[in-house]
Amino acid sequence: MGRKGKKKLASDKLKSVVYKYFQKNPKKRLNAGQLLKKLKSKNNRDSIQSALESLHKEDLIRRVSEHKFVLNKKQSHAASEQEAETYVGIVDSIRSGAAYVVVKQLEDDIYVPQRHLNSAMNRDEVEVSVRFSKTRKPEGRIVRVLKRSLSRVIGTLRASRNSGVVCFERRKTQLDVFISSENFGGAKNGDRVIVDIISWGEGRTPTIWGKVIRIINELDTHDYTMESILIENGFDSDYPEDVMKEVEAIPSEISEQDIESRRDFREVLTFTIDPDTAQDFDDAISFRKLENGHTEIGVHIADVSHYLKEGTSLDQEAFARSTSVYLVDRCIAMLPEKLSNNLCSLVPNQDRLVFSAVFEFDVKHQIKSEWFGKAVIHSDRRFTYDEAQQLMDDQEGPLSQELNETNAIAKHLRSERFKSGGINFETDELKFQLDENNVPVGVFVKERKEVHLLIEDFMLLANRRVASFMAKKAKAQPIPFVYRIHDLPDMGRLTDLKYLLAEYDVQMDLSNPDKIASSFNRLSELAQKEEKYKLLMGFAIRTMAKAIYSTDNIGHYGLRFDYYTHFTSPIRRYSDVLVHRLLEKNLETNFRTDKGRLEGMCIHVSNQERRAMDAERDSVKFKQVEYMKEHVGEEFEGMISGMIDRGIFVEVGESKAEGMIPFDRMDENFIVKDNKIKAFGTRRGINLKLGDKVKVKVIKADLAARQIDMEIVDYLQ
Repeated sequence: MGRKGKKKLASDKLKSVVYKYFQKNPKKRLNAGQLLKKLKSKNNRDSIQSALESLHKEDLIRRVSEHKFVLNKKQSHAASEQEAETYVGIVDSIRSGAAYVVVKQLEDDIYVPQRHLNSAMNRDEVEVSVRFSKTRKPEGRIVRVLKRSLSRVIGTLRASRNSGVVCFERRKTQLDVFISSENFGGAKNGDRVIVDIISWGEGRTPTIWGKVIRIINELDTHDYTMESILIENGFDSDYPEDVMKEVEAIPSEISEQDIESRRDFREVLTFTIDPDTAQDFDDAISFRKLENGHTEIGVHIADVSHYLKEGTSLDQEAFARSTSVYLVDRCIAMLPEKLSNNLCSLVPNQDRLVFSAVFEFDVKHQIKSEWFGKAVIHSDRRFTYDEAQQLMDDQEGPLSQELNETNAIAKHLRSERFKSGGINFETDELKFQLDENNVPVGVFVKERKEVHLLIEDFMLLANRRVASFMAKKAKAQPIPFVYRIHDLPDMGRLTDLKYLLAEYDVQMDLSNPDKIASSFNRLSELAQKEEKYKLLMGFAIRTMAKAIYSTDNIGHYGLRFDYYTHFTSPIRRYSDVLVHRLLEKNLETNFRTDKGRLEGMCIHVSNQERRAMDAERDSVKFKQVEYMKEHVGEEFEGMISGMIDRGIFVEVGESKAEGMIPFDRMDENFIVKDNKIKAFGTRRGINLKLGDKVKVKVIKADLAARQIDMEIVDYLQ
């Protein structure tokens, strides 16, 4: 499944690709099986072995064991550098001031020294020139910036008579934005302001100019920080004026004309299950018994595309955002409130327009038929997760029987997924209890109950079956579509993980994708029982490829689905809006959109998803630091969660706040192993390992830097 969408190469081309891989990895000793997992082709192990033998005969690689080969550096091209090649990629800045450029079609990221950044900053889209070396990782220089990731900054205005400057300093981005007096917008020296960048200047140290668009002195520390996090990650809490005018013009009532061509589910039992604080209800479930004894379950999704018309300012703004952003205390919705919390929200006791996926199950919970199309519903009941779970547990009360029958089908779907090798990636989700001033007074891990899994299983089903429907139509003639894809894990990272897990007597089988998935699931089971394995599960997840949107389907490795998409959350994800539009146009006929344009939209939506996740993590980190600020001087039991050459990171308590402890603050000299798993004490013989328990004292919590400093009180292992 994981190799779908990859091409089978002719023997000469395969030999060239194999040799190029050895050139890029001159120290690696590789066999045919390892290359099979690395190369983006459909060629089998035998054809790769043949390419290896041919390269060996030409003395371009040399044999180091019966099956393994390494680059023969003496016979590689005489020039150590090739002609420069140019690629387009995204900048990922590092603390030293240098950066890497991530290029989709290259396996290795391109290192760019600070002197060659050409004013490019974190997350900018750039054109990079690179010369590939036979002996080291690729290094390049930025030719030009194609698209800036940052268009707005926030900070304090330092003003003189004729000009001023706002210093924006956040995480990987540091810059001064100059403002001429005519662009102060009424702001005075010392005012907190939001500034739009109007000119980036030129050269290695360009002068950046901006314009004050909003004075925000009224914001307290909490709101100011949340606004900063949004701006840093490229989001805005306000909508443009032209967008709001379009929203106001949308009728607030559903007309008979809107309903007449839709399948009517208003008389069918329908309910929603969501968090108790939810205001936008994307999805509803309908339930009814059919005359043949089968059960019909409808997955009804808000019909956002009915209101969000292509080409409008509203649509352009939704695409630019691409996702709602969930910070600790607020949601910055992709769509304005009239749509997200009203017209598109499947509230109870109101007719609502939906796009539905309806399934008929027999008594053995097997799907006998399915239907996709536009519909209208009238939700009978809005459940919170706790309310629905209580009814399921008590097995009595209104709709308890229907909920339990629905849950039985969900359990079967889940069981089938795990039998097929689906990976159970259970991770802890932190929730904060905030006082009236938004100060955190408590932290807890959100509990995942059976009812959460019920909803998840039916959303997975709808997403999978919609993707399968579109893929089946495309077999006769290619139909560009938005797939949610997840590639195989990187074998290099998995090998490192295998060594890490072996330190904890956890064995990992890397012989094939199915065995890898089984190993992940065994680790997940251990993580449910012991805290240190949760830490290891975090490392395991980081070895996985990132799930993205693409028109080129390769399947979803983590879920073990051949076809998968996102159909079920169009209020908060633009990807789902795209899926709805394409599905609607292909229900009765075959509709083909421009694949190149659609792929470009997939890339943008995927990038915005990552930015939203960064913003969410930033807000959690800020609240963790703020919470620990009230506990400076106190001692906690913690667990070593990371290790670098100059110190360790420790995660403490239910807050899961992480602090840094430099080795020079300890009463022992430590040497860290290359794999950053262990540190050996050279004086007293104290050894440290990831997952070890220690007692620490919190000595500082810096809100501006979002950092916690700690010191060791005792070694508990």
